[in-house]
Amino acid sequence: MWSEKYRPQIVSDMVGNEESRAAITEWFVKWKKGTKPLLLVGPPGIGKTTVAYLAAKRFGYDVIGLNASDVRSKSRINEILTPVLANVSVMGTPMIFVDEVDGIHGRGDYGGASALVDILKEPTVPILLAANSDTSDKMKSIKKAVKTVEFRKIPPRLLRVYLDNILKKQNTKLSPGALVKAIDKSKGDVRSMINLAQSLVTGFNPQTEKSFENINVEDGVNAFFKANSIEEARGVLYAMQIDPREKISAFYSSIITSGLDNSTMAKHLEIISNADMLFGRIMKTQNWRLLRYLNDILVKLYQNDDRIRYTQYNLSWPLLNRVRWDGAKIKSLSSVMARKLHQSSSSFVTSCLPFVLFCIKNKTLQLDLEETFGDIIDKEIGLTR
Repeated sequence: MWSEKYRPQIVSDMVGNEESRAAITEWFVKWKKGTKPLLLVGPPGIGKTTVAYLAAKRFGYDVIGLNASDVRSKSRINEILTPVLANVSVMGTPMIFVDEVDGIHGRGDYGGASALVDILKEPTVPILLAANSDTSDKMKSIKKAVKTVEFRKIPPRLLRVYLDNILKKQNTKLSPGALVKAIDKSKGDVRSMINLAQSLVTGFNPQTEKSFENINVEDGVNAFFKANSIEEARGVLYAMQIDPREKISAFYSSIITSGLDNSTMAKHLEIISNADMLFGRIMKTQNWRLLRYLNDILVKLYQNDDRIRYTQYNLSWPLLNRVRWDGAKIKSLSSVMARKLHQSSSSFVTSCLPFVLFCIKNKTLQLDLEETFGDIIDKEIGLTR
């Protein structure tokens, strides 16, 4: 993808927010033990994470990257950061970068914010944080302990120059109208603009007025298998800006209910398995930068095939019919289990429920279920084996 191919390699390669980038560079030059951490604030897609990693590389630091979910509890923060802060010489030259720090309270704050603030007050290594917004009342304690650097949306004129340069390197062009569309739809988000421009160049154009960023899961899956080329299919994937788990589940359920022959089905399921393992690794390590590879895996599913159309459910019809009759109990179960597994209720019902039923039937899982739901398990479990 162009967004990866032309990702800036040094800070000066970036576009816009010159004063903010200069302030970060100056901070690194003057940094010493006890220097206030930096909080980079601005909308997504304008380079906050990129500039943090590039500046760290320029000044010879090894980045310890964290996400808001990594710092939601005091014990988790101590587990990750105490070895770094206590053994700086052993760890080399570390720098801590916490992304999406404004989401720490929204993901279950169990003392994580206060523990992070304690570290921010007495930094022994360079610390950078990034947030989309700092207006929340719960960000006040963090803001007091840091120096804030504002990032703004990239002006359209700079986006035009930046995009023209990429198109020139690709030896391709966009019509004036397509250029305006790519720049306007991105709303200052460089990554979104580049992805949209590449989609337009490859000829993908949705049959609706929806922007690429908002194409829904059903339209996305159907457009993917109707695409006339792999590049068009890739454009569809990048247009489906939905939860990664939902994206994987949508392709899985659509493929498993199709009329594909066994060898093609096996090939597709192998690809889905690889995508699922990547997402599992992301969830385990919280290394969300790996997410960039998800679409590269899923695009291998591409084939222009009328047999595959979006299907939400992969349960057999008799079992699905019983599930509808006992919807209240299923809804209650899926709500609880979805929270435990950190996914949506619909994703749990689609991907996990058959396995839960199987485990309960074989007495490898104990749940406090009402008798009616137990009857469903006894009568229908054979259909989910």
